[in-house]
Amino acid sequence: MATLANSLMGGSVRAASRALVEHGGQARTVSVFGSEALCFYRLDEAEHARREEASAACLDRMADLECLLTLPVGIRVPLESLDSAARREVRVLPTGAADRGRTTVTRRAVRPLRMDLAVVRASSWRKGLERAAQFAPFCRRAMLLDRRPSRLDDLLVEADFYGIGVFLASGSDVELLLEPEEYRPRRHTAAAWWFIEDLYQRLRSASAV
Repeated sequence: MATLANSLMGGSVRAASRALVEHGGQARTVSVFGSEALCFYRLDEAEHARREEASAACLDRMADLECLLTLPVGIRVPLESLDSAARREVRVLPTGAADRGRTTVTRRAVRPLRMDLAVVRASSWRKGLERAAQFAPFCRRAMLLDRRPSRLDDLLVEADFYGIGVFLASGSDVELLLEPEEYRPRRHTAAAWWFIEDLYQRLRSASAV
């Protein structure tokens, strides 16, 4: 889904986004859903260290993530309390995802990072809305416009309706015109976790975590 790419946005967007993200986070430009996005994220240092120590395998199967979401973190679950399908899934969980005993399983894996904000660059506000909307299941999202649209007020009203923030590039500066709404996931899904795992593995490969 995501491949690392050279940044097209530079430090100006980072500076303009400072009020939207927590201190200590990192930012990286990646290619996602066919377009580039500047992703602001915070690594879970404890989980990253745990995975490194355990030589944990990649969590890249949706079935594994769905299985893990049914288990509490750090609590032994009797295998006999699971149905036969769940026991089969537990047996094939990747190394480092859970501790399996003869009669119990204990989930260890959690999301290795948190996405705070994704900013997509677009030449038109309609395309910006479409691109930014794709990040709705994962984090706050915003668009960066290369030029001021003629119907800026209409754009801001529509972007506000969808909860999408708006940045405007002007020379070497970037101005925040509209803050994105807070990210409030209604539930934790395997698909959202898979997106985070995919990003994490690519950042690791690029030595960005």
